[in-house]
Amino acid sequence: MLQPKRTKFRKAHKGRIKGIASSAINLAFGQFGLKAMEPERVTARQIEAARRALTRHMKRSGRVWIRLFPDVPVSKKPLEVRMGSGKGTPELWVARVKPGRILFEIDGVTIQVAKEALALAAAKLPIKTRFVERISE
Repeated sequence: MLQPKRTKFRKAHKGRIKGIASSAINLAFGQFGLKAMEPERVTARQIEAARRALTRHMKRSGRVWIRLFPDVPVSKKPLEVRMGSGKGTPELWVARVKPGRILFEIDGVTIQVAKEALALAAAKLPIKTRFVERISE
């Protein structure tokens, strides 16, 4: 699963995801992509599950690019622990996704296979997404 090798700080504030994406809004590598339509935190496990669904459906033909990286630590306190006594330990890693961001890109497959594969990947993610295609000129 994806996670940073090292970070500047161990724990992060929860924060809010506001505004629309300014980076990774256009297809840069592949012919087809999956674009986020709403703000949400996507975990490393969800990204990995979507990637597996993609590659399995494509039968390992073509190429997949993951355009997001989970770099925000989420801390959790153990079950049945009383309030207070500080913040919990970092448990998982998430990527903050703004609407308009490209999540996955694929290339080397037909449009039919691409649509099916990205639909399977989208089912693994907690956000509404849209299939996008590069306009050939």
